[in-house]
Formats: sequence, C-alpha cells, structure tokens
Amino acid sequence: MRSAKSTRSTTETNIAVEINLDGTGKCLIDTGVGFFDHMLEQLAYHSLIDLDIQAKGDLHIDDHHCVEDVGIVLGEVLAASLGNKIGIRRYGSWSLPMDDAWVDIALDLSGRPFLGWKIGFPSEKIGAFDTALIQEFFQALTSKGGITLHAELRNGFNSHHIAEATFKSVAKALRLAVEIDPRSDGSIPSTKDIL
Repeated sequence: MRSAKSTRSTTETNIAVEINLDGTGKCLIDTGVGFFDHMLEQLAYHSLIDLDIQAKGDLHIDDHHCVEDVGIVLGEVLAASLGNKIGIRRYGSWSLPMDDAWVDIALDLSGRPFLGWKIGFPSEKIGAFDTALIQEFFQALTSKGGITLHAELRNGFNSHHIAEATFKSVAKALRLAVEIDPRSDGSIPSTKDIL
C-alpha cells in the first residue's frame, strides 16, 4: 500500500495528514475552514486518494497559516507515499468544465517544484474565504510535493465554480499521474533513472 502520514506543529498551527494513494476517495477532513474543507473533499473524491486531514490553526487571525500549512504537509505525505516512483505514469492533465468555469491542469511528479498559475478570481472572497489562499495552498503543495503544476483558467465568472473546477481538475490529473502504468516494466519513468 502506498501510504504515508505526517504532522506539523508550530506556534500557528497543528496539522496531521494521512494519505493512501490506492484508495477510493474516502476522506475525513476538518481544518476549521468550511470552504477549504469542501475543496479538499473534492480533491480526495475525484483523485480516488484517501485523505485524513486534521488541522487546528490561528483562525482568529485569518485562514492563511492553516491553508498554507495543510498544503505543506499534504505535499510531504504525497511525496513520501510515492517513494521512488517506480512504475507510476508520472504525468497527468485534465480539462474540466463546471458550469461557467473551465480549468486546464497539467502536472508532472518530477521532483522539481514549479507552479504556473493563470487562475484569476473575479471576487476576493467566496463567503468568508480569501480566494488568494487557493494559490498559496497549491504553491505549498507543489513545493513540498516536488510537483510541476500548470493551472490555467480558460473561462469563468463565478469564483466558487472556478475554485471547485481547479481542485477537481487537479484531482483528476493527480489520479492519472500517481497510477501504476500496467505497461511499465517496473522502472522509474525517466531516462535519467531517477525522479
């Protein structure tokens, strides 16, 4: 089973994350940030990756530390659960429509972190949630997960739909990338023989 767990404890947050890449999309999410929980549930469900994310943060200040630190720990456990990446597909891309929103995602589990971000939100808030934190989350996730990720909004005017399409599209691309390629001979998917 390709799984891992980790914790992060600072003066700002306490985060615990468990992941199972070969799951069914089951999740137990509690960050104290309702909209963020909803997005993480979409990430688990549409990737078929089991996630248990428990977070406590200084939400009386704002949601920033909690959202960013969840991204950090999720990136760490994703990288750990992939191990040496033998046999994985490595690449994944998905174009996902959600009503008015249309988001393209392309990612590479390369070990080289990079976030190409062309997602804009018409509003600064979705309810009480700051839309700028979505980029912060993916920056932390890609940095600690060693992921090259490009995200582009092709159309959209509803911030909720844009955010949800982004998380769902990442989930679908991630599902493809972490899967074991049945045609692989058990090698690392790189001519360098290392990722």
